[in-house]
Amino acid sequence: MSERDIRAIGSLVYSYPRLIDDGDFDAVADLFQHARVIAGDGTVFQGREVLRELWASGVRLHEDGTPRTQHVVTNLDITHAEGADTATASSYVTVLQACPGLPLQVIAASRHDDVFERVDGAWRFAERRDRQRLVGDLSHHFAPPPASA
Repeated sequence: MSERDIRAIGSLVYSYPRLIDDGDFDAVADLFQHARVIAGDGTVFQGREVLRELWASGVRLHEDGTPRTQHVVTNLDITHAEGADTATASSYVTVLQACPGLPLQVIAASRHDDVFERVDGAWRFAERRDRQRLVGDLSHHFAPPPASA
């Protein structure tokens, strides 16, 4: 795998935390628009609008327009067979959060298993599987479900 390919795939992996921490759900949906996103319970989400709605309705934004989180990605391991137009990667994700009513703390720790495909010379996400390992206080992170009418 070339250094260029490694950097391109790494850039995709590292784009997610920056975008989600900024509360930019449109950009996150664009990043995964060609991918299947598989939740820890096996539920599959696919399609740009479905994914955008998933994040926009599920992640709580605070007064500054962000979720007040910091996603830290470590242990990135990329695997690619020479000449192939697919690659895989796994990484650890630790989510920190601090906001009014919640002092700085780790609220979740997960592993992401990703599949990438190269289309017209550019890498993109084809699949992300979230394997949540540890869960803390998510009460300030996830939006409450809408009230019934």
